[in-house]
Amino acid sequence: MKLNAPRFRIAEIELKERDVTLRMPFRFGVVTLTEAPQAYARARIRLDDGREAEGAAAELLAPKWFDKDPALSNEDNCEQLRGSLAAARAVYLAHEARTAWAHSSPGRGLVQNYGPALIDRAVLDALCRALGVSFYHALQTNLVGAGSFEGMDLGAFLGTLKPRAAVAARHTVGLLDPITAADQAQRVNDGLPETLEEVIARYGHRYFKLKVAGDARADVERLAAIAAVLERIDRPYQASIDGNEQYEDMQGVAELWARIKGEVRLARLVQSVLFIEQPVKRQKAFASPVAGVDKPVIIDESDDALDAFPRARALGYRGVSSKTCKGLYKSLVNCARCAAWGDGYFMSGEDLTVQPGLALQQDLALVSILGLKHVERNGHHYVNGMAGLPTGEQNAFLAAHPDLYEKSHGAVRVRIEGGMLAIGSLDCPGYASRALPDWDSMQEMQLHKEPA
Repeated sequence: MKLNAPRFRIAEIELKERDVTLRMPFRFGVVTLTEAPQAYARARIRLDDGREAEGAAAELLAPKWFDKDPALSNEDNCEQLRGSLAAARAVYLAHEARTAWAHSSPGRGLVQNYGPALIDRAVLDALCRALGVSFYHALQTNLVGAGSFEGMDLGAFLGTLKPRAAVAARHTVGLLDPITAADQAQRVNDGLPETLEEVIARYGHRYFKLKVAGDARADVERLAAIAAVLERIDRPYQASIDGNEQYEDMQGVAELWARIKGEVRLARLVQSVLFIEQPVKRQKAFASPVAGVDKPVIIDESDDALDAFPRARALGYRGVSSKTCKGLYKSLVNCARCAAWGDGYFMSGEDLTVQPGLALQQDLALVSILGLKHVERNGHHYVNGMAGLPTGEQNAFLAAHPDLYEKSHGAVRVRIEGGMLAIGSLDCPGYASRALPDWDSMQEMQLHKEPA
């Protein structure tokens, strides 16, 4: 197979960050998130013919997802991820690696992969800008240098991918989210929807992601309250159930599913469920086969290395999540695996509270080229759009991507109509962005240590 990847070197990588404050607390797994920094990477590359270009990427430094050790504070988790970025920058600038085709391997965990995953996107953005091509074109013509892997011709596979112009937003119902007005002691009152009822009325969602907490009896009652609202939707809806590693083993998951199926109140919800996501703690997820559940079960947090999906497949897992924070190249490999394996293997699009701008757009472009019909989106719900960003930056993204954004209540925010995200404007030179963030308004990332 002929590789089309142009030769270049990475000349510079800058790392900065901004604080993000949530408008509503987001409870998932073992953490209630109220604030977190967002990391930004900017890479400058130089092609062999002398051309130079810069590219950028962004990702939340999300605590208690990459490493859920209770002995670590949220700031400890953020320091781990900063360390991952520092380590990756050093390796990339030393020209020991160029893309995550190489970095994601057995023994490297989610924390270690975070830095390369972010820098890969900035580098690819720079390459696309240097060549004047879109992210989609770069993949379809194999400018990323995909070769043979596990007997698959990845370059040929990339040539078959076709982006979507729109994708459905799957709304996250967090563990603390109010379902109806009766669940609220006080309101945020910022003009945006707060309860599940209001979210559905405002955005018209027909895909939902429902969080559970590891107590089968309590989870059933929570799901019943949610189902009572979803019952009012006068068209078909579909849902996923996210365990966020809250169950100790598959036996507990089987008990939960048996209780759900045994509830008359949940009959329509049962029919709507597409899959169950990472219900078992990552330390035990591969300890026993999937059993006792007649819906597909997928891995998310257990997808910590390039060989994780095949190991999960051997135990009966049917799918794996795509998240840009785990690496866009890993998602492409896993997409090729699903196509090669056939027989019901699939990918899902999941969220890490990605923020509008680079993070959201690059994740949506990846979801689009993977051919996914819907993707979890929650950053627009838990954060007040671009309200905390400079006005000029907000207006630049709105002007560059008017199909994806709108301005309301004094800020630029994600536009969702009829449950859909219009993303046609992401087909542009660069990695899914005609605009770039205001680099001068960010703070320098303080890199104190590297991950062990």
